[in-house]
Amino acid sequence: MTNAIPDGETFSASRWTKGNLLFPTRIVVNPLHVIRVKPRFFGSNEESIAMAQVASVRISTGIIWSEIRIESSGGTDPITSHGHRKADAQRIRDLVESYQAAARRTSP
Repeated sequence: MTNAIPDGETFSASRWTKGNLLFPTRIVVNPLHVIRVKPRFFGSNEESIAMAQVASVRISTGIIWSEIRIESSGGTDPITSHGHRKADAQRIRDLVESYQAAARRTSP
């Protein structure tokens, strides 16, 4: 059994930020899910929120790096990741909004 991550755009946090030195956190955004992947020495820890359940995307921008927080309307814990470039955080938000808009257009 493999832990394949569905196709989508992947955004990696900087190794220069706290907690990302050896194993940088990755955010994967595809039309169905937003997935946070935190690698470890053995395996990885993954959290996901279905695109239909994403309530909001919040970006906190610092001098260099941004923190992104993806809230769920389903009552689960939000996905939070820090150490992303500002452009990547904005791209994540834009992808989520465009996938949700496309889903609204295609639903009856």
